[in-house]
Amino acid sequence: MRMRTSAVVFLAAMLAPLGCKQSSAPADNTAAPAAAVPDMRVDRMDAGLDAVIAPDAKVEKVAGGFVFNEGPMWREGRVWFSDLVGNKMYAVSPDGKTELLIDKAGGMDNGAPGFYRGSNAMVTDKDGSVLMCQHSLRRIARVDDKLKVTNFLDKWEGKRFNSPNDLVFAPDGSLWFTDPPFGLDKKADDPAKEIPFSGVFRYAKGKVTAVIKDLPNPNGIGFSPDGKVLYISNTIPHLYVNRYDVKADGTLGKPTVVISYPDTPATEPPDGLKVDSAGNLWTTGPGGIRIINPQGKVLGQIKLPEVAANLAWGGADGKTLYITATSGIYRVNALIAGEQPLYRK
Repeated sequence: MRMRTSAVVFLAAMLAPLGCKQSSAPADNTAAPAAAVPDMRVDRMDAGLDAVIAPDAKVEKVAGGFVFNEGPMWREGRVWFSDLVGNKMYAVSPDGKTELLIDKAGGMDNGAPGFYRGSNAMVTDKDGSVLMCQHSLRRIARVDDKLKVTNFLDKWEGKRFNSPNDLVFAPDGSLWFTDPPFGLDKKADDPAKEIPFSGVFRYAKGKVTAVIKDLPNPNGIGFSPDGKVLYISNTIPHLYVNRYDVKADGTLGKPTVVISYPDTPATEPPDGLKVDSAGNLWTTGPGGIRIINPQGKVLGQIKLPEVAANLAWGGADGKTLYITATSGIYRVNALIAGEQPLYRK
């Protein structure tokens, strides 16, 4: 069943409280608006794509029937993911068998229909447990092997986070995460908002540091294989992905724009992103998932019949890209392995 129309309505409802206005996106490498397509396919935009995805590669739907999917992670032969609006955490096997892992995964009861109350991104920690973003409780939680959920991080300088969204371990073992206000009732204008910016944070040696404070709504996050480059997507009101050089002490250089899009319509904003072992960036955005080489050239695009939110590398060889979209889980096989999480189980 095609879900693009309902996804547009849902995302528009989410964006409206942020008071977004039409304005110009960063000018560098602006992508042209993409028309909606009813099918699933991989579009070749440069010959370099042939070394990344086979020309005959097919996009497959693995499972469906969810509300709004996010935060996938490969674990123990299955994809764990969050139904962010349904407020549940699931696991789906390669044959499509789905298991409910945690109900009310965001930590509180469901809110109004279409509200971001659930859990979001997940990553495996060095001890084998899972770190999970919880929107309702505005924290990063730890999930043990019995699916018991406890607090891991919830404050910066004594102030509660907005709603941690996506997270990743850097090669040096530090944990990095984005913190937009999407889980708050009134988003950036919510009176419960304690941190005056939507930040990107680094956690290392027991200390949380705000490394980026000037992005309107940071969302997806990922590192190059050597850890020397950080990628951050900004969701709204401007739609783009930034690149930052990472210094040895964990501080960042000035950003450059990898790709940007027209500001409106913002119904498929840049969201999750991942990097493969060759350093190619795979990023969601208007019209589908762009595959961009380390030099910033767009090689190709994965098109789906609904909005793609996030990605995860899976399979025994790490060459299967799993995609969480509005109501479904999709996959496509690559020719090279994805960059694997630092602690993978």
